[in-house]
Amino acid sequence: MSAKPILYYAPRSPPCRAVLLTAAALGLELDLRLVNVKAGEHKSAEFLKLNAQHTIPVLDDNGTIVSDSHIICSYLADKYAPEGDDSLYPKDAEKRRLVDARLYYDCGHLFPRIRFIVEPVIYFGAGEVPSDRVAYLQKAYDGLEYCLAEGDYLVGDKLTIADLSCIASVSTAEAFAPIEPDQFPRLVQWVKRIQALPYYQKNNQEGLDMLVGLVKGLLAERQQK
Repeated sequence: MSAKPILYYAPRSPPCRAVLLTAAALGLELDLRLVNVKAGEHKSAEFLKLNAQHTIPVLDDNGTIVSDSHIICSYLADKYAPEGDDSLYPKDAEKRRLVDARLYYDCGHLFPRIRFIVEPVIYFGAGEVPSDRVAYLQKAYDGLEYCLAEGDYLVGDKLTIADLSCIASVSTAEAFAPIEPDQFPRLVQWVKRIQALPYYQKNNQEGLDMLVGLVKGLLAERQQK
């Protein structure tokens, strides 16, 4: 019998939380291995053998190594979806292209703008979040709002890995760059819809609270000096 897939992760990380959400949606149990990025564990010789790019998350599925959260989510959905149910990552070529486009939007637009807000605080001692970075992050909401014109989810009327990846980023972004309900009403409702999933709290909210608490705590400490 095969062992559970191992996930090297940190709960605060939005990409790691996207994988946790995907595994939960599939009913898949993972062997979770914490990686302390601030302590440099992702640059250890052992970890670099798994992922030369020294990023998390990394999946070790009984010797098959997969890195990048978006690739991991698609891999898990392809391999572990219940027989006859490809709704999380459709096999239909047109639908799959749309899911992939939303995943690329996350990795190309959403998540990088979040990093420019939180990483200077965590790693470089920044004492404030520049207003232009907040405004730039809010601009990324527009693309999602248009996607949601076609249905309740980012690709029509069914939940996909695109929703699970993007919510990990959007829920983080919202803590620093509020979503204006008058400007993005569909996005506000989409967030509420995903938050209602039975596995959301454990697999996203808990890690999100850790990250937001850390960043806002550091900001508060530095602004008092």
